[in-house]
Amino acid sequence: MMSLTGDGIFIGICVNISIALNINKERMNRMNQNVKDYVIEKVNELVNAPTCSPETKEAAKGWLAAVGTDKEAEETKALIAELEEDIMPIDTLIAFAGSEAGAKVFGEEKAKEVAAHGEEIKAAGAKYCDCPACAAVEAILAKKNEIL
Repeated sequence: MMSLTGDGIFIGICVNISIALNINKERMNRMNQNVKDYVIEKVNELVNAPTCSPETKEAAKGWLAAVGTDKEAEETKALIAELEEDIMPIDTLIAFAGSEAGAKVFGEEKAKEVAAHGEEIKAAGAKYCDCPACAAVEAILAKKNEIL
C-alpha cells in the first residue's frame, strides 16, 4: 500500500493534473477555433448580404482583416458595437414597413408584404428582422461572449 505523503505519489499526481490541464487547454483551443471559424463564416455572409449597411460592411471587413493579428480584440469590440447598433428589432421593422418612409423605400405593395412578414415571424418568436444581414448579425451576436 502506498502513502499519499510519499514524494513519488505527489509527483505522479502533479503529472496527471498537468496532463489533464493540457488536454483541456487543447479542447478549449479547438472549441475557440471552431467558434472563430463559425463567426468568420457569418461575417463573410454579412459582408455579402445585399441588405448590409455600408457602416456594418466596413466594420465587418475591418474585423476580417484583423483576425489573427494584434488588432483582433480591438476590432472584435468595434464589430460587436456596430452589430448591436444596426440589427433591426422586429417591432422596428414592422413600424418602418408600415410608415410612409417604408412605403418610399420598399414601394407601397412591398412595404405591406414586409410588414405582414414581420408580423408573421414575430408571432413565431422572432426578435429581429430576418433579412440576410440581420440573420447573420443575430448569429454573430449569439457568439458574442465567446469571441470577446
